[in-house]
Amino acid sequence: MNFMQNRIPSAMRAVVYRGPNDLRLETVPVPAIRPGELLVKVAVCGICPTDIKKIQRGALPPPRIFGHETAGVIAKIGAGAGKFRVGDRVALHHHVPCLKCHFCRHRAFAQCPQYKRTGITAGFEAAGGGYAEYVRVMRFVLPGAVRIPPRNSFVEGAMLEPVNTVLKAVNRLGLRRGDSALVIGQGPIGLMFTGLLRLRGMKVLATDLMDSRLKLARQWGATAAFRGDDGGLPHKLAKAAPCLDAAVVAVPSQAAVSQALELVRGSGKVLLFAHTHRGGEGRIPLAASDAPHPSTFQPSAFSLQPFLDLSTICVDEKDLIGSYSADFTLQEEVAGLIFSRKLDVRKLVTHHFPLEQTAAAIALASSPAGDSLKVVVNQGVTN
Repeated sequence: MNFMQNRIPSAMRAVVYRGPNDLRLETVPVPAIRPGELLVKVAVCGICPTDIKKIQRGALPPPRIFGHETAGVIAKIGAGAGKFRVGDRVALHHHVPCLKCHFCRHRAFAQCPQYKRTGITAGFEAAGGGYAEYVRVMRFVLPGAVRIPPRNSFVEGAMLEPVNTVLKAVNRLGLRRGDSALVIGQGPIGLMFTGLLRLRGMKVLATDLMDSRLKLARQWGATAAFRGDDGGLPHKLAKAAPCLDAAVVAVPSQAAVSQALELVRGSGKVLLFAHTHRGGEGRIPLAASDAPHPSTFQPSAFSLQPFLDLSTICVDEKDLIGSYSADFTLQEEVAGLIFSRKLDVRKLVTHHFPLEQTAAAIALASSPAGDSLKVVVNQGVTN
């Protein structure tokens, strides 16, 4: 038996969700694995906005152990787990589609019934488990696991999943090199959009409400960056890019959706990435117009009122689309971008918290300070 296997304890620390905004550091059993599965000692787990919403709003019944942007070291292997070895440093992927169903045939992987199952757990109902010392990786998600090269860090490995979600969304836009795109919101996700769109050869404009993030947007490739609450924003955007082919709404703002639909030209696309909470605040009153909406940007028509004029979609042939979660088939491309550092995600991670301070990490990620971007739980690993 491998030396590391001999050192696996019977119990571990985990941050257990016990109800809305109720996270407790508890001692729980180390999960037992079955044939074809892995036991991974967690090194780093990123704080994801989706988990924040679940924790703060009580979207799922307790108890659960959240955390799914996970990287670590394989501590034990079940019989038939294939290519992996004890000691391998790996980035994990908690959702993998069946590749056979109706949704998979249409590449709508996030709608696949198997994809909706979470394949990584630290105990209780499977919820990712990254806020624990060990996780059990089930057989059906093993194809999503990626070895981390020796020169790369666990932090870089933990960033594969969020970058995958953004690359999937960029692909859904179907833009061509030289097209112009606006990214609304320059938090960690917005900056990933800015960086990836720039790598694809797009002209990127950015908006945010924090001046520090506007500076970062320029560093990540934005041609111009403006405050989203600037009264002269429409004129400034029109001067920087007379025609916008796409807008990405990377903040959960209904006014930003209306803003984006007004700003893109006819046949342009507006992509929603942050509206993941079903219900009231995600609903926008509809407006119908008998007169055609201008198909080119006119600053005088700009409004921050949260309404959706259906004529912009029908007459101007603008597309309002969404993108949710990751695309398993992009794992190799994402790994290439991150591990080559063409997309240097290390610059996004500003705050590291130990496991026992996971609640504080989530609080910071949900209400970012001026200098905070990506927040991770790091279990004593610095590389």
